[in-house]
Amino acid sequence: MNNPLKKYFLLDPEIIFLNHGSFGACPRPVFRAYQNWQRILEREPVQFLGRDFPAHDRQARQTLAAYLHTAANNLVFVPNATHGVNIVARSLPLAPGDEILTSDHEYGACDYTWEFICQKTGTRYLRQPIPLPAPPAEEIVERIWQAVNPRTRLIYLSQVTSPTALRLPVEAICARARQAGILALVDGAHAPGQIPLYLDTLGADFYTGNCHKWMLSPKGAGFLYTHPRVQGLVEPLIVSWGYHASPETTAGSQFLDYLIWNGTKDPAAALAVSDAIDFMHAHGWEQVSQNCHALLIKALQRIDELTGQPSIYPHPAQGSDLLPTQIGAAQLPRLRDPARLKARLFTEDQIEIPIIEWGGRHLIRLSIQGYNTPQDIDALLRALARLLPEETA
Repeated sequence: MNNPLKKYFLLDPEIIFLNHGSFGACPRPVFRAYQNWQRILEREPVQFLGRDFPAHDRQARQTLAAYLHTAANNLVFVPNATHGVNIVARSLPLAPGDEILTSDHEYGACDYTWEFICQKTGTRYLRQPIPLPAPPAEEIVERIWQAVNPRTRLIYLSQVTSPTALRLPVEAICARARQAGILALVDGAHAPGQIPLYLDTLGADFYTGNCHKWMLSPKGAGFLYTHPRVQGLVEPLIVSWGYHASPETTAGSQFLDYLIWNGTKDPAAALAVSDAIDFMHAHGWEQVSQNCHALLIKALQRIDELTGQPSIYPHPAQGSDLLPTQIGAAQLPRLRDPARLKARLFTEDQIEIPIIEWGGRHLIRLSIQGYNTPQDIDALLRALARLLPEETA
């Protein structure tokens, strides 16, 4: 089946790529724009970084802010969502006995961030369990809230979890946190470009996301949103010229100055975010995303039928509000060696897809992007039908 979008991507045509969720993939026109920004920088570095960059950065933030439904002064570009989590974690005035509340579905690198911070401050990092198959959204809210107590200083949750591909009800949790006077940080590594975002009404104090995944931007493009009421809390990871910005160089607030001016860097990936947004608009990405969703649902159902395992979502995928648009996970039978199945899928069938071990379960996580086809799913099902009898414990 011919896919008219596939020609726009630089992916190896010999590989069936079902792992967009790990690092994304950048379309050719966006990659060209990225390289063009680099050429402009190298043609006259002092002109670009010393005089032109503030206007370019402001324009790019304005375009991203419109896409995310917020104001440009609430956003700064960061390399990735993990970087954004680290900025917030380092900024909070935590003390011994304070608690950070999260789920047991969070991204491992950010778990490590909080473990590091807790070791330095004496704060506790509490992972509230959410079982699989997942309960309904309302029950997840209550499960998280059961762990809230007077020592809770921050609730940190992914909008879309990395290992288990659940869409957590962060809007309801943020609203409840606001009422209780508890800060909320949402990790949106997988959300922008996959889930429509209205950051000013979502309710988070802090929201960090990636543009290089589902927004199709080059690697190195992420953002940190901070609500104006808490921008004064944010401290820079790197202290540089923005610490004493002059009237001529200020970006308009301490929050922006601290985080924009942090030493010499290549801003090309961030500046190309505008081109990625233009690409999505030009190709009707809302409909593309819905087509991907339909393909994802069918793929998950077929895997469940093949394995006989229950869905991890609380009711049929068509109606589950915990299933993201373009990424999902299915349970596999107990495997002898998950890494070996992943390797065999790649080496024997040229399929790039993650096999994840979480909570004693083995999951296969599918990412469906505009370049994928039903034939990709057919190939995956054929491979699993052949390999699983050999790989199950």
